[in-house]
Amino acid sequence: MGHFCIGKITGTHGIRGTLKVFPTTDDPKRFELLDEAIFDLKGKKEIFKIKKAAYHKNMVLLTVDGIDDINIAEKYKGASILITDDKAIPLEEDEYYARDLYDMDVYNEKGDKIGVIDDIFFTAANDVYVVKTDDNPKNNILVPAIKDCILSVDVKERKMVIHLLEGMA
Repeated sequence: MGHFCIGKITGTHGIRGTLKVFPTTDDPKRFELLDEAIFDLKGKKEIFKIKKAAYHKNMVLLTVDGIDDINIAEKYKGASILITDDKAIPLEEDEYYARDLYDMDVYNEKGDKIGVIDDIFFTAANDVYVVKTDDNPKNNILVPAIKDCILSVDVKERKMVIHLLEGMA
């Protein structure tokens, strides 16, 4: 079974072991729906029961069983928070998981292969796909994940068709 990363522990909040988490999920409120999560610190995975999720600015404040002191909490700084595939929020039509896009082939509307998705920037307005071009791997094209640019995505075929707006390439 696969895992999704839904957050990264960036520090502590207070002295009672509350963890400060930067959410990497579209909906940070999903932390409230979880009864447990997996903390992955440098490949070592531990399961923790979630007691409480609160919100402060753009962060999630997470209280879990077994971490009730700032000194213990500090040890988990930098850990990723994972959930199993079966706990993922179901996708709507025209939605896909970011993890399924990495290394996907990217074509223009004429059918010419442009390159592959090398990275994804998550911004407040919309995601931006970094396409490493085949003809010059040092030359990346930044493609905003908007309907004007993303014409189709086929996760099974590992193929994305895009429309390059003027000045993008």
